Amino acid sequence: MHIHRLEKIWLTFGMAMLAVFLLILGLSAFTMGMDTPNSGHDHSVHAAKLSETPPFDHPAITQIGDREYEAVMTAWAFGYSPDQDQLVVPAGSTVHFSVTSSDVVHGFEIPGTNVNMMVLPGEVNHVSHKFDEPGEYLILCNEYCGIGHQAMFTKLIVT
Repeated sequence: MHIHRLEKIWLTFGMAMLAVFLLILGLSAFTMGMDTPNSGHDHSVHAAKLSETPPFDHPAITQIGDREYEAVMTAWAFGYSPDQDQLVVPAGSTVHFSVTSSDVVHGFEIPGTNVNMMVLPGEVNHVSHKFDEPGEYLILCNEYCGIGHQAMFTKLIVT
């Protein structure tokens, strides 16, 4: 196969420019102290030691301010901790959810709200929502997590 001399020149020039670009990009990132997005990530825990890691060793809903609550929850096959009789807040409260998983990928959704996230083992996910209307809010797993997936739910009761 014959490649014309001008094509060889342009191919060489293009490859050289690509190499120079990547070299400059790499050197500037290194000298500026940049790192990958997950390094220094403070929203992770060791999934196998979740029962020993605060605050997930005692998942609960606690009041942190006037009509403001923090719900620390863990997802496991096939349920959530704390269970539904402990998740009670007054109407007009803002709940800050911190959720992680101890085993596999789960979902965390409250239908009719903006609360919808994927719960990964060892990764701590955060979402907040203000519950103005009293009632029972279903918290369910919307990621298939195994044979008992359909039974994985709990309730948040807003009084």
